[in-house]
Amino acid sequence: MPSYIQGNLALDQKRTVAKPKVKIKEITKVVYRNKSLPTQEKMLYLFTVVLCVIVAGVIIWRYAAIYQMNTSILKMQSEIKEIQAQNSALKQEVEKLQSPDRLKGEATRLGFNLQDEKQVSLVTPPKAKTNSSSSKNTKIASKP
Repeated sequence: MPSYIQGNLALDQKRTVAKPKVKIKEITKVVYRNKSLPTQEKMLYLFTVVLCVIVAGVIIWRYAAIYQMNTSILKMQSEIKEIQAQNSALKQEVEKLQSPDRLKGEATRLGFNLQDEKQVSLVTPPKAKTNSSSSKNTKIASKP
C-alpha cells in the first residue's frame, strides 16, 4: 500500500516509465497595426457622404414635386371632362330652346300673332344731314 503515504489519497504513485517529452516550438508573429486615417482623408470621406445625401435629397424632392404636378394635372383633366360634359348639355338645351317650333308656341302663349304678308312694312333709316353736330344730338323715333 504504497499509495497511502501519510494518509493522503491525492498523491500519485511514482511511475518508473519515462514519457518522452514533446518539444513545443513557439513562433512569434509580428502583427502590424494599420495607422488610423489622416484627418484630411476623414474629412474628404465625410464631405463625400454628405454630398451624396444632399444629392439624394434633391432627387427625392424633385420626384415629389413631379408627382404633385402629375396629380394636379390629372385633377384638372377630370375637371375639364366634367365641364365639357356640362357644356354639351347646355348646348343641347340652347338648341332646344332656340328651336322654331318652341319659339312659335311661346309667342302664341304670350299673345303674339303671326304676321300676314299684308302687314309687313319696310323701314328704312333716315338719311343723315350734312351737319354732323345736329345729327348726333337728334334722335329719330318712328311710329309703326
